[in-house]
Amino acid sequence: MVTYKVTVTTAPRVHATTLNNIYIKLVGTDGESEREWLISFKGAAAFTIGAVSSFEVSCPASLGKLVLIEITKRPLLLFPDDSWFPSKVEIKSPEGHTYHFPIYRWITDSKDHLFREGTALRVFEDSHHLGKHSRATELMWREEEYRWNVYTEGIPHTIKVGNILDLPCEVRFSFTKASEFLYTAATGLTELRLKGLSNTEENWTDIDAINRVFCLNKTEISEYAQDHWKDDDFFAYQFLNGVNPMLIRRCSVLPRNFPVTDEMVFLRGGHSLSEEMQNGNIFLCDYKRLDGVKANVINGKKQYLMAPLVLLHKTPDDKLMPIAIQLKQKPADDNPIFFPTDPEYDWLLAKIFVRSADFSEHQLNVHLLRTHLLAEAFAVSLLRNLPMVHPLYKLLIPHTRYTLQINFLARRLLISDTGVFTQFSASGGEGMFEILRRSQSSLTYTSLCIPDDIAERGLESVPNFYYRDDGLKLWDIIYSFVKGLLTYYYKNDAEVQKDSELQKWLQDIHVHGFLSQQGTGIPQSFRTVPELVKFVTMVIFTSSAQHSAVNSGQYDYGGWMPNTPISLQLPPPTTKGSSDERTMLQTLPAVNTTAQGMATMWLLSKQSSDFVSAPLGHYPEEHFSEEVPRKLIQDFQGELRVLSTAIQARNINLAVPYTYMDPELVENSVAI
Repeated sequence: MVTYKVTVTTAPRVHATTLNNIYIKLVGTDGESEREWLISFKGAAAFTIGAVSSFEVSCPASLGKLVLIEITKRPLLLFPDDSWFPSKVEIKSPEGHTYHFPIYRWITDSKDHLFREGTALRVFEDSHHLGKHSRATELMWREEEYRWNVYTEGIPHTIKVGNILDLPCEVRFSFTKASEFLYTAATGLTELRLKGLSNTEENWTDIDAINRVFCLNKTEISEYAQDHWKDDDFFAYQFLNGVNPMLIRRCSVLPRNFPVTDEMVFLRGGHSLSEEMQNGNIFLCDYKRLDGVKANVINGKKQYLMAPLVLLHKTPDDKLMPIAIQLKQKPADDNPIFFPTDPEYDWLLAKIFVRSADFSEHQLNVHLLRTHLLAEAFAVSLLRNLPMVHPLYKLLIPHTRYTLQINFLARRLLISDTGVFTQFSASGGEGMFEILRRSQSSLTYTSLCIPDDIAERGLESVPNFYYRDDGLKLWDIIYSFVKGLLTYYYKNDAEVQKDSELQKWLQDIHVHGFLSQQGTGIPQSFRTVPELVKFVTMVIFTSSAQHSAVNSGQYDYGGWMPNTPISLQLPPPTTKGSSDERTMLQTLPAVNTTAQGMATMWLLSKQSSDFVSAPLGHYPEEHFSEEVPRKLIQDFQGELRVLSTAIQARNINLAVPYTYMDPELVENSVAI
């Protein structure tokens, strides 16, 4: 007779406790144990929140190398069936070897659940017949649980669920996350309702009235935006370090539809426009994706959404400054080009129309499509195609945390027929999906990989570009970690090519995430280890650092509404010299539109308290059991701490600190 010591850990999360009976069966290469009831001197407390309980399982002879365990939860007589969230099971064999079984899943029924030993195995090396059967069974279950759905044609596919309770338990919010999300949403709108703002369709009468709403919630940067939103240098700074750093690019030749000449612009330093373009000091932001999009109707009133072109100049003192703005794509007499030398409110209104266009470009393309929807495609494909024992599952599962539920809520609360974005933004309604389809069709692999994207846009040497500086360093740290881990498992290109599960993961992403588009540069299969490393780096960067960069500052730059109007009520001026403060106030969104936008941006920027367990590089769920991956994770965390310290030291001397890619503030996944 031999004895195995079994240690079961219940997760330290709300409602993880079970009072049901727990049974276990051990399965090894040389046999299996009987199903045993796990009884402890702790009694009913053996499987409470955070409990670590030990048991003994006896067998007539050694089972050999343990392959899997079978766990069953059954209710006591007259007691209800409950839910249990075990973290892991560790088993010490009679030979002295310790086996690790990561679980991290809700067990809600009385069925038998199989879990593999924690050593990562690719499909072609999983040789034990019971292991292969378990692998196939798990993937059959996952394909049924995680099904694709076409939410609307022309954008990435989503998970097919009717309501939140249809989501598998393992991907739902924690109790803490769910409670805080609902509380933040409710209190934000309640405050505005108490002030009588959310249903007020009138226009703002003065800037001070907007400030009285804005005083509800402020941040250091939102207050700076309130004080400096009219300043040209702050306007330009946001193209680099605001929530949309993805549009600006170096301009060496002016677009034919933007006829700015040397005589029209004044450039500090005395050089001509053509000379400054040759010197690499002229930059362009072109909102052509918005051209011709049908604007929304809000409060029964037609709204206005422009497709501007913005020209910027890097001055001799390394400041970026706007020098020309054209608000429509087609040159015409009623489409003047605005300059800083124009009357105050002509120039200010031109910038307001740009900032409003940037809101739509940012929210729909840069934020929703390029982080949320792509992250959902990455997650659903992972959960459908890779079993828990696969090394890529172990690597990527922390980067899917909460993504499926937050996206379901976004579709329900923001972009549905009754959603806030649909009802209160200029690009809501028909325009929203047209912009999403256009954005999807222009997606490229280059634009998703920050080193390639920065080079392609010609932004390698732009000063004070903290998104680039921090992003490139984060990419390199993530890339080094991913390379170390994947080259540990994949020794050569042939092993990558013959991993059918890995290839199917990518194929699913290509079909459902990138809609099988040709010419995007997105790989359709992995042929080499470097190809795999780069793609996985992109997946992690997109789901963590990139999302943080384009999400976390939404209230910082949008809380003060005049800096980022979500809609505009008057068309842009067609002649110069006729605009004043009254014109500006009539153009800005109505009171209720402002209130809804502010409350939503506050909600989308607010970090949950359970973030502390999941900043980038922190993996509280121990999916890897081998020494090398665990050491690589420690090294990864160390590199991130060094970068965080450097970013925080730099920010001390900045008037507007750039914190969105500080690893301490970057979440592992798209979770808000």
